[in-house]
Amino acid sequence: MANIKSAKKRVLTNETKRVKQQAFKSAMRSAVKEFYKKADSNDQAGAKELLVLAEKKLDKAAGKNIIHKNSAAREKSRMHERLNEIAQ
Repeated sequence: MANIKSAKKRVLTNETKRVKQQAFKSAMRSAVKEFYKKADSNDQAGAKELLVLAEKKLDKAAGKNIIHKNSAAREKSRMHERLNEIAQ
């Protein structure tokens, strides 16, 4: 454990941040999984709605530096490809 007051404070703020980011990341992953479930069941309308929600969560996570912006872009691209597959 840290001995210096500012280092102790930093440990506490890092832990608080970690918990918030963990919750946000979990919600983002859940949104992406829900999209893929709808896409697997060939529900095009439901998948479109969940795509919008998942994209929003991915963009927000990338904006807050929880995930890298290229990771968000890659995941969004994959979801669009999957949606186009079921649209045909």
